[in-house]
Amino acid sequence: MITSDPPRPDRVTGRRHIAARVDDVVNALRNRLFRRRGWRPRIVPYTGYGSTHEVRLLARVLLAPPVTDRDPRMDAAADPDPDSTAARQRATRGWRRFLTTPIPAARVEVDVDGSTYHLVTDRRGYLDARIAVTLPAGWHDLPIRVDRGRPSRLRVRVVGDEPTLGIVSDIDDTVMITHLPRPLLAAWNTFVLRESARVAVRGMAELYRQILAAHPQAPVIYLSTGAWNVAPTLTRFLARHGFPEGPLLLTDWGPTNTGWVRSGRQHKHDTLRRLGRELPQVRWLLVGDDGQHDPQIYDDYAAEHPQQVLGIAIRRLTATQQALTTTATHRAPAPHVPTVRGKDGFALVAALRAAGLPPR
Repeated sequence: MITSDPPRPDRVTGRRHIAARVDDVVNALRNRLFRRRGWRPRIVPYTGYGSTHEVRLLARVLLAPPVTDRDPRMDAAADPDPDSTAARQRATRGWRRFLTTPIPAARVEVDVDGSTYHLVTDRRGYLDARIAVTLPAGWHDLPIRVDRGRPSRLRVRVVGDEPTLGIVSDIDDTVMITHLPRPLLAAWNTFVLRESARVAVRGMAELYRQILAAHPQAPVIYLSTGAWNVAPTLTRFLARHGFPEGPLLLTDWGPTNTGWVRSGRQHKHDTLRRLGRELPQVRWLLVGDDGQHDPQIYDDYAAEHPQQVLGIAIRRLTATQQALTTTATHRAPAPHVPTVRGKDGFALVAALRAAGLPPR
C-alpha cells in the first residue's frame, strides 16, 4: 500500500501562484530543448527513513547530459555500488548541480522486499512517498529505476519498534561553519565547489559518535533549510568529518503554489511534527545553534510534545559568528525539557552529562 503525504503548504486548491505557473512553463521548455539534445533521466536518490511497517522514500528525477562510466560528471548516486568511495568522489559538485532540469510526473519503480512499487514524481521532479512495508530495523538499499535512465538505489534507515533515543541535528553553524553572514550563507552552501572549503565544528562528530556508542539503535536525522541540490555535497562533508550516517531532510528552493520561496522556519516546524507522527517510539535530542531560529523552533516543539523530546542542546556561537548572524536569538531555556548550551561539541558533552542526558 502507498500512503499519501500530509498536505504541504504549496499543495493548495484553486488558482496557483504565478511563480509556480511561470516555473512550470520554463521547465517544460527546458525539458523539450534538452530531450532534443539527448539528455536522459537521472535519478538522484536521497536517504530515507521509517519504521518496520512504513518507510518514507526520497529521491529526485532530473534531465541531465548523457554520461559514460569514465565521465567525471557521473552522479555518485547512479553508481551500482552505493558504498563506493570513488563513486562519491565523482559526484557533481556546487553550481553544476543546478545545470539539470526536473522531470515532473516521472514514473519510477522501487523494489522493496520482493514487491515493486510504481511511483510518480511531483511538479519539481521530487519523489516523496510513504509505502507500507515489513522490514527489519537497520539500513536497507532499495533498487529504483526510471525509463531510459541509469538505475540506482535508495538508502533507507528503518527504526525498530522499541523505544529509543534519536538525534535531530541542524547543519549550518551547528556541525559546519562557513564564516559568512546569513544572507550569503545559502548561496555559499549551494555554489561552493569543495568540501574542504567548509569547516566542521569542534567536537560535534565526537558528541554524536559517543551517543551512538551508548545507544547504537539511535537514528540520526540532519534537518536543514539548505537546498536538496547540495545533499550529495553535504553527505560527503559529513562522512569526511566522521559524522554518523543519517537522512538529510532539506527543502526545495523553487517556486511553490503559494509564492516564490518556501519558509525555512516552517520547514523545520513541519518536519519535527512529521517525525513525531512517523516515529512515535523515538525521544529526540534536538541539536542546533543560537544563531537563528533553532532555540525557538525546538522550544515550541518541546512545548507541544514534551514526551517526545529528551533534551535540547544548543551550540553557542562565538562573538564573530554572532556578528555575522543577522537574526540571532537570545531565549531562556525551555522549562519543560532539559536545555544545555556550549561553544562546541566537547562543551556540549560535558553539559549533557551534567544534566543527566546522553552520552552516558
